[in-house]
Amino acid sequence: MNEAIKAAAASFRPGGWEPPPGLRAVVFDVVGTLVEPSPSVPQAYAAAAARQGLERDPGEIRERFSAAWRRQEAIDAAASPPFATSRGREAARWRAIVAEVFDQQPETDAIFADLWDHFGRVEAWRPLPFGSGLMRAALDRGLTVALASNFDERLHAIAGLIEPLSWADQVFASSEIGWRKPAAEFFRTVEQRLGCEPAEILLVGDDPDLDIAAGRHAGWHVLGVA
Repeated sequence: MNEAIKAAAASFRPGGWEPPPGLRAVVFDVVGTLVEPSPSVPQAYAAAAARQGLERDPGEIRERFSAAWRRQEAIDAAASPPFATSRGREAARWRAIVAEVFDQQPETDAIFADLWDHFGRVEAWRPLPFGSGLMRAALDRGLTVALASNFDERLHAIAGLIEPLSWADQVFASSEIGWRKPAAEFFRTVEQRLGCEPAEILLVGDDPDLDIAAGRHAGWHVLGVA
């Protein structure tokens, strides 16, 4: 964690953080900000493959997953309109990622179903102390707290069952909104549902493009964590 992020964390401590004038809501990204997969994505993919009789090295899976994820991001960016999504698109997106990771093997469909179920369970996630502390401090300040994520609607099923996600007042999932970050429509929808103007919202996230740059472009305050 760099010094700038450490300083930002310290400023969120109850009694020490002064929110920007007029701030009403703090919106948190989820994966990488508040929770992370446990076991890691490569380990979970390797375990799912092993259950179908395929042996894959987690290091190789990590590289293949990153490439497949970037490819799907590029597909969404090139779509018309860009970054529009739905339940069907999110399922197809993850099915394509799994298929690419495992070279379209016959076992791909079974591995995908296994992983879709796995990441929809509370046990697949563990809280990140830094993000949890930021959320707690925002709540202590009496601010509205929400989740806004490119996670699909499985997020609703787990958000109420694991801290700190369960502390949020509202949950916004991309497939339910119909747009993925960084689409401007994603941010406008969240503003509308919160009843806030852009300058009244702070976004906390870990992705420099999907969270920080997109949040700034939307006119929100932003805080990056990494």
